[in-house]
Amino acid sequence: MKKSMFCLLGALALLLSGCTPQEELPSLDGLSPSPEERLTVYTSHKEEVYGPIVKEFEERTGIWVEVVTGGTNELLERIHDEAGEPQCDVMFGGGAESLQLFEDCFEPYTCSDADQLKPGLRREGDPWTPFSSLPVVLIYNTRLVSSGELTGWADLLSPRWKGRIAFADPAVSGSSYTAAVTLMSCLPGDPWDILARFQEALGGNILSDSGDVTAAVDSGRCSVGITLEETALKNLAQGANIAIVYPIEGTSNLPDGTALVKGAPHPGNAKAFLEFVQSPDVQTLVVSQFARRSVRTDVADRQDLPSAGAFPVISYDVTWAAENKEDFLFRWAQSLEEVVP
Repeated sequence: MKKSMFCLLGALALLLSGCTPQEELPSLDGLSPSPEERLTVYTSHKEEVYGPIVKEFEERTGIWVEVVTGGTNELLERIHDEAGEPQCDVMFGGGAESLQLFEDCFEPYTCSDADQLKPGLRREGDPWTPFSSLPVVLIYNTRLVSSGELTGWADLLSPRWKGRIAFADPAVSGSSYTAAVTLMSCLPGDPWDILARFQEALGGNILSDSGDVTAAVDSGRCSVGITLEETALKNLAQGANIAIVYPIEGTSNLPDGTALVKGAPHPGNAKAFLEFVQSPDVQTLVVSQFARRSVRTDVADRQDLPSAGAFPVISYDVTWAAENKEDFLFRWAQSLEEVVP
Protein backbone atom coordinates (compact mmCIF):
# COMPACT_ATOMS: atom_id res chain seq x y z
CA MET A 1 0.00 0.00 0.00
CA LYS A 2 1.32 3.42 -0.94
CA LYS A 3 2.39 5.68 1.90
CA SER A 4 0.02 8.36 0.68
CA MET A 5 -2.78 5.90 1.42
CA PHE A 6 -1.46 5.52 4.95
CA CYS A 7 -1.62 9.30 5.28
CA LEU A 8 -5.23 9.38 4.09
CA LEU A 9 -6.20 6.61 6.50
CA GLY A 10 -4.45 8.43 9.34
CA ALA A 11 -6.34 11.63 8.61
CA LEU A 12 -9.59 9.71 8.43
CA ALA A 13 -8.91 8.10 11.81
CA LEU A 14 -8.38 11.52 13.37
CA LEU A 15 -11.68 12.76 11.98
CA LEU A 16 -13.53 9.70 13.22
CA SER A 17 -12.03 10.17 16.67
CA GLY A 18 -13.63 13.60 16.90
CA CYS A 19 -10.66 15.75 15.98
CA THR A 20 -11.56 18.53 13.54
CA PRO A 21 -9.33 20.40 11.12
CA GLN A 22 -9.29 23.31 13.57
CA GLU A 23 -7.98 20.95 16.26
CA GLU A 24 -4.47 20.51 14.87
CA LEU A 25 -5.38 18.12 12.04
CA PRO A 26 -2.33 18.37 9.74
CA SER A 27 -2.85 19.05 6.04
CA LEU A 28 -2.32 16.15 3.69
CA ASP A 29 0.23 18.27 1.83
CA GLY A 30 2.21 18.55 5.02
CA LEU A 31 2.34 14.77 5.29
CA SER A 32 3.80 14.32 1.82
CA PRO A 33 7.51 13.50 1.78
CA SER A 34 9.92 16.28 0.98
CA PRO A 35 12.31 15.79 -1.96
CA GLU A 36 15.04 14.89 0.53
CA GLU A 37 12.95 11.93 1.71
CA ARG A 38 12.21 10.39 -1.70
CA LEU A 39 13.75 7.64 -3.84
CA THR A 40 12.60 6.19 -7.17
CA VAL A 41 13.68 2.64 -7.97
CA TYR A 42 13.23 0.89 -11.32
CA THR A 43 13.41 -2.88 -10.82
CA SER A 44 13.17 -6.02 -12.91
CA HIS A 45 13.01 -8.17 -9.78
CA LYS A 46 9.79 -9.87 -8.78
CA GLU A 47 7.92 -8.45 -5.80
CA GLU A 48 8.96 -11.41 -3.66
CA VAL A 49 12.52 -10.10 -3.96
CA TYR A 50 12.22 -6.31 -4.01
CA GLY A 51 9.23 -6.10 -1.63
CA PRO A 52 10.85 -7.05 1.69
CA ILE A 53 14.04 -5.17 0.85
CA VAL A 54 12.27 -1.92 0.00
CA LYS A 55 10.02 -2.19 3.05
CA GLU A 56 12.96 -2.67 5.42
CA PHE A 57 14.89 0.17 3.77
CA GLU A 58 11.95 2.52 4.25
CA GLU A 59 11.54 1.53 7.90
CA ARG A 60 15.23 1.96 8.70
CA THR A 61 15.85 5.20 6.86
CA GLY A 62 12.49 7.00 6.70
CA ILE A 63 13.01 7.43 2.95
CA TRP A 64 9.84 7.03 0.84
CA VAL A 65 10.46 4.65 -2.08
CA GLU A 66 8.51 4.64 -5.33
CA VAL A 67 8.95 1.35 -7.17
CA VAL A 68 8.50 1.03 -10.94
CA THR A 69 8.62 -2.55 -12.28
CA GLY A 70 9.25 -3.97 -15.73
CA GLY A 71 11.60 -6.08 -17.81
CA THR A 72 15.31 -5.35 -17.69
CA ASN A 73 15.60 -4.14 -21.28
CA GLU A 74 12.39 -2.12 -21.03
CA LEU A 75 13.57 -0.28 -17.92
CA LEU A 76 17.08 0.31 -19.23
CA GLU A 77 15.66 1.78 -22.44
CA ARG A 78 13.44 4.02 -20.32
CA ILE A 79 16.42 5.22 -18.27
CA HIS A 80 18.26 5.92 -21.53
CA ASP A 81 15.31 7.88 -22.94
CA GLU A 82 15.04 9.92 -19.72
CA ALA A 83 18.73 10.80 -19.65
CA GLY A 84 18.04 14.49 -20.36
CA GLU A 85 15.78 14.69 -17.31
CA PRO A 86 16.25 11.57 -15.14
CA GLN A 87 13.17 10.32 -13.29
CA CYS A 88 14.83 7.32 -11.66
CA ASP A 89 17.52 7.12 -8.98
CA VAL A 90 18.41 3.43 -8.96
CA MET A 91 18.18 0.49 -11.36
CA PHE A 92 17.71 -2.58 -9.15
CA GLY A 93 18.20 -5.80 -11.12
CA GLY A 94 19.49 -6.86 -14.50
CA GLY A 95 22.46 -9.00 -15.47
CA ALA A 96 25.92 -7.51 -15.57
CA GLU A 97 26.12 -7.50 -19.37
CA SER A 98 22.77 -5.69 -19.68
CA LEU A 99 23.89 -3.00 -17.24
CA GLN A 100 27.26 -2.79 -18.98
CA LEU A 101 25.54 -2.15 -22.30
CA PHE A 102 23.91 0.97 -20.78
CA GLU A 103 26.95 2.06 -18.78
CA ASP A 104 26.69 5.66 -20.05
CA CYS A 105 23.41 5.95 -18.12
CA PHE A 106 25.03 5.16 -14.76
CA GLU A 107 27.41 6.74 -12.29
CA PRO A 108 29.96 4.23 -10.94
CA TYR A 109 29.69 3.89 -7.18
CA THR A 110 31.80 1.76 -4.85
CA CYS A 111 30.11 0.70 -1.63
CA SER A 112 31.93 1.21 1.66
CA ASP A 113 32.18 -2.58 2.20
CA ALA A 114 33.62 -3.26 -1.26
CA ASP A 115 36.56 -5.05 0.35
CA GLN A 116 34.10 -7.73 1.48
CA LEU A 117 33.03 -8.57 -2.09
CA LYS A 118 33.90 -12.02 -3.39
CA PRO A 119 36.70 -11.87 -5.97
CA GLY A 120 35.77 -11.47 -9.63
CA LEU A 121 32.28 -10.02 -9.16
CA ARG A 122 33.13 -6.39 -9.87
CA ARG A 123 35.98 -4.69 -11.66
CA GLU A 124 37.30 -1.23 -10.91
CA GLY A 125 35.06 1.33 -12.60
CA ASP A 126 32.14 -1.00 -13.35
CA PRO A 127 28.96 1.10 -13.50
CA TRP A 128 27.03 -1.20 -11.14
CA THR A 129 27.41 -2.93 -7.79
CA PRO A 130 26.70 -6.69 -7.41
CA PHE A 131 23.52 -7.81 -5.64
CA SER A 132 23.68 -11.62 -5.90
CA SER A 133 25.62 -14.19 -7.89
CA LEU A 134 23.73 -16.57 -10.17
CA PRO A 135 25.42 -19.72 -11.50
CA VAL A 136 24.00 -21.17 -14.72
CA VAL A 137 23.20 -24.88 -14.32
CA LEU A 138 21.78 -27.80 -16.26
CA ILE A 139 18.74 -29.74 -15.05
CA TYR A 140 17.17 -33.05 -16.00
CA ASN A 141 13.95 -34.93 -15.33
CA THR A 142 14.76 -37.63 -12.75
CA ARG A 143 12.09 -39.98 -14.16
CA LEU A 144 13.40 -39.81 -17.73
CA VAL A 145 17.16 -39.36 -17.32
CA SER A 146 19.54 -41.37 -15.16
CA SER A 147 22.23 -39.81 -13.02
CA GLY A 148 25.44 -39.39 -15.04
CA GLU A 149 23.74 -39.20 -18.46
CA LEU A 150 24.00 -35.41 -18.47
CA THR A 151 27.38 -34.09 -17.35
CA GLY A 152 28.08 -30.89 -19.25
CA TRP A 153 27.58 -28.53 -22.16
CA ALA A 154 28.99 -30.90 -24.77
CA ASP A 155 26.24 -33.43 -24.01
CA LEU A 156 23.61 -30.92 -25.15
CA LEU A 157 25.00 -31.02 -28.70
CA SER A 158 24.51 -34.79 -28.90
CA PRO A 159 21.71 -36.08 -31.18
CA ARG A 160 20.34 -37.86 -28.09
CA TRP A 161 18.83 -34.63 -26.77
CA LYS A 162 17.75 -33.03 -30.05
CA GLY A 163 14.40 -31.33 -29.57
CA ARG A 164 14.33 -32.35 -25.89
CA ILE A 165 16.18 -29.36 -24.40
CA ALA A 166 14.21 -26.72 -22.49
CA PHE A 167 15.67 -23.32 -23.27
CA ALA A 168 14.10 -19.85 -23.29
CA ASP A 169 14.52 -17.42 -26.17
CA PRO A 170 17.62 -15.26 -25.46
CA ALA A 171 16.04 -12.48 -27.49
CA VAL A 172 13.55 -12.20 -24.62
CA SER A 173 15.32 -13.62 -21.58
CA GLY A 174 18.49 -12.01 -20.25
CA SER A 175 19.39 -15.14 -18.26
CA SER A 176 19.12 -17.24 -21.42
CA TYR A 177 21.50 -14.90 -23.20
CA THR A 178 23.95 -15.34 -20.34
CA ALA A 179 23.48 -19.12 -20.58
CA ALA A 180 24.09 -19.14 -24.33
CA VAL A 181 27.28 -17.07 -24.02
CA THR A 182 28.38 -19.38 -21.20
CA LEU A 183 27.93 -22.43 -23.45
CA MET A 184 29.83 -20.70 -26.26
CA SER A 185 32.64 -19.84 -23.82
CA CYS A 186 32.97 -23.31 -22.31
CA LEU A 187 33.25 -25.41 -25.47
CA PRO A 188 36.24 -25.43 -27.83
CA GLY A 189 35.91 -24.05 -31.34
CA ASP A 190 34.45 -21.00 -33.02
CA PRO A 191 31.72 -19.61 -30.73
CA TRP A 192 29.38 -18.81 -33.61
CA ASP A 193 29.67 -22.36 -34.94
CA ILE A 194 28.86 -23.65 -31.44
CA LEU A 195 25.81 -21.39 -31.34
CA ALA A 196 24.58 -22.78 -34.67
CA ARG A 197 25.09 -26.36 -33.47
CA PHE A 198 23.19 -25.58 -30.28
CA GLN A 199 20.27 -24.15 -32.21
CA GLU A 200 20.21 -27.28 -34.34
CA ALA A 201 20.11 -29.35 -31.14
CA LEU A 202 17.13 -27.33 -29.92
CA GLY A 203 15.26 -28.32 -33.05
CA GLY A 204 13.04 -25.27 -32.88
CA ASN A 205 11.93 -26.08 -29.33
CA ILE A 206 12.41 -22.60 -27.85
CA LEU A 207 10.37 -21.37 -24.89
CA SER A 208 9.04 -17.84 -24.62
CA ASP A 209 9.91 -17.31 -20.96
CA SER A 210 12.78 -18.44 -18.73
CA GLY A 211 10.25 -19.38 -16.05
CA ASP A 212 8.92 -22.11 -18.37
CA VAL A 213 12.18 -24.10 -18.43
CA THR A 214 11.83 -25.96 -15.12
CA ALA A 215 8.13 -26.60 -15.75
CA ALA A 216 8.90 -28.14 -19.13
CA VAL A 217 11.52 -30.47 -17.63
CA ASP A 218 9.43 -31.31 -14.55
CA SER A 219 6.43 -32.27 -16.68
CA GLY A 220 8.52 -34.46 -19.00
CA ARG A 221 7.78 -32.34 -22.04
CA CYS A 222 11.56 -31.86 -22.18
CA SER A 223 14.20 -34.15 -20.73
CA VAL A 224 16.89 -31.60 -19.91
CA GLY A 225 17.14 -27.84 -19.58
CA ILE A 226 19.30 -24.80 -18.91
CA THR A 227 18.41 -22.39 -16.13
CA LEU A 228 19.77 -20.42 -13.18
CA GLU A 229 20.69 -22.24 -9.98
CA GLU A 230 18.24 -20.00 -8.09
CA THR A 231 15.31 -21.07 -10.28
CA ALA A 232 16.21 -24.75 -10.05
CA LEU A 233 16.52 -24.60 -6.26
CA LYS A 234 13.13 -22.91 -5.84
CA ASN A 235 11.45 -25.55 -7.99
CA LEU A 236 13.21 -28.38 -6.16
CA ALA A 237 11.88 -27.00 -2.89
CA GLN A 238 8.38 -27.17 -4.39
CA GLY A 239 8.79 -30.86 -5.25
CA ALA A 240 9.77 -30.71 -8.92
CA ASN A 241 11.12 -33.95 -10.44
CA ILE A 242 14.44 -32.43 -11.44
CA ALA A 243 18.09 -32.71 -10.53
CA ILE A 244 20.85 -30.13 -10.92
CA VAL A 245 24.10 -30.60 -12.85
CA TYR A 246 27.06 -28.24 -12.64
CA PRO A 247 28.72 -28.65 -16.09
CA ILE A 248 32.09 -30.37 -15.99
CA GLU A 249 33.51 -27.86 -18.52
CA GLY A 250 32.64 -24.99 -16.17
CA THR A 251 29.89 -22.43 -15.91
CA SER A 252 29.38 -18.74 -15.29
CA ASN A 253 28.58 -17.27 -11.90
CA LEU A 254 27.52 -13.85 -13.11
CA PRO A 255 26.07 -11.31 -10.68
CA ASP A 256 23.01 -9.22 -11.21
CA GLY A 257 23.42 -5.66 -10.06
CA THR A 258 22.21 -2.37 -8.68
CA ALA A 259 23.22 0.87 -10.40
CA LEU A 260 23.13 4.58 -9.60
CA VAL A 261 21.48 6.54 -12.41
CA LYS A 262 23.59 9.38 -13.76
CA GLY A 263 22.02 12.69 -12.74
CA ALA A 264 19.70 10.95 -10.25
CA PRO A 265 17.27 13.37 -8.57
CA HIS A 266 18.15 11.96 -5.13
CA PRO A 267 21.76 10.74 -5.34
CA GLY A 268 22.34 10.59 -1.59
CA ASN A 269 19.31 8.36 -1.04
CA ALA A 270 20.31 6.26 -4.05
CA LYS A 271 23.76 5.62 -2.56
CA ALA A 272 22.14 4.71 0.75
CA PHE A 273 20.04 2.12 -1.09
CA LEU A 274 23.08 0.65 -2.84
CA GLU A 275 24.86 0.38 0.51
CA PHE A 276 21.79 -1.28 2.01
CA VAL A 277 21.34 -4.00 -0.63
CA GLN A 278 25.00 -4.94 -0.29
CA SER A 279 24.87 -4.94 3.54
CA PRO A 280 25.27 -8.18 5.56
CA ASP A 281 21.60 -8.09 6.61
CA VAL A 282 20.25 -8.01 3.05
CA GLN A 283 22.88 -10.44 1.79
CA THR A 284 21.79 -12.88 4.50
CA LEU A 285 18.23 -12.50 3.17
CA VAL A 286 19.53 -13.21 -0.34
CA VAL A 287 20.73 -16.60 0.87
CA SER A 288 17.95 -17.56 3.28
CA GLN A 289 14.87 -16.47 1.33
CA PHE A 290 15.81 -15.99 -2.32
CA ALA A 291 17.83 -19.20 -2.98
CA ARG A 292 20.67 -17.05 -4.31
CA ARG A 293 24.35 -16.76 -3.47
CA SER A 294 25.66 -13.80 -1.53
CA VAL A 295 28.25 -11.48 -3.04
CA ARG A 296 29.98 -11.02 0.33
CA THR A 297 32.79 -13.13 1.74
CA ASP A 298 31.42 -12.77 5.27
CA VAL A 299 27.94 -14.16 4.43
CA ALA A 300 27.93 -17.93 3.98
CA ASP A 301 25.92 -19.62 1.24
CA ARG A 302 23.51 -22.45 1.97
CA GLN A 303 25.21 -25.50 3.43
CA ASP A 304 23.46 -27.86 1.01
CA LEU A 305 25.04 -26.16 -2.02
CA PRO A 306 28.44 -26.94 -3.46
CA SER A 307 30.88 -24.12 -2.83
CA ALA A 308 31.84 -22.01 -5.81
CA GLY A 309 35.24 -23.69 -5.64
CA ALA A 310 33.69 -27.14 -5.92
CA PHE A 311 32.75 -26.67 -9.58
CA PRO A 312 34.66 -24.90 -12.38
CA VAL A 313 33.71 -21.24 -12.82
CA ILE A 314 34.78 -19.52 -16.02
CA SER A 315 35.95 -15.94 -16.34
CA TYR A 316 32.85 -14.61 -18.10
CA ASP A 317 33.75 -11.73 -20.42
CA VAL A 318 31.04 -9.18 -19.58
CA THR A 319 32.43 -6.62 -22.03
CA TRP A 320 32.39 -9.11 -24.92
CA ALA A 321 28.86 -10.20 -24.03
CA ALA A 322 27.66 -6.60 -23.99
CA GLU A 323 29.43 -5.53 -27.18
CA ASN A 324 28.38 -8.62 -29.15
CA LYS A 325 24.77 -8.93 -28.02
CA GLU A 326 23.36 -7.25 -31.13
CA ASP A 327 25.46 -9.50 -33.39
CA PHE A 328 24.41 -12.52 -31.34
CA LEU A 329 20.71 -11.72 -31.69
CA PHE A 330 21.07 -11.18 -35.43
CA ARG A 331 22.82 -14.53 -35.85
CA TRP A 332 20.29 -16.18 -33.53
CA ALA A 333 17.34 -14.99 -35.61
CA GLN A 334 19.07 -15.81 -38.90
CA SER A 335 20.09 -19.28 -37.84
CA LEU A 336 16.67 -19.93 -36.34
CA GLU A 337 15.09 -19.29 -39.73
CA GLU A 338 17.40 -21.91 -41.22
CA VAL A 339 16.65 -24.47 -38.50
CA VAL A 340 12.91 -23.84 -38.52
CA PRO A 341 11.91 -22.82 -42.08
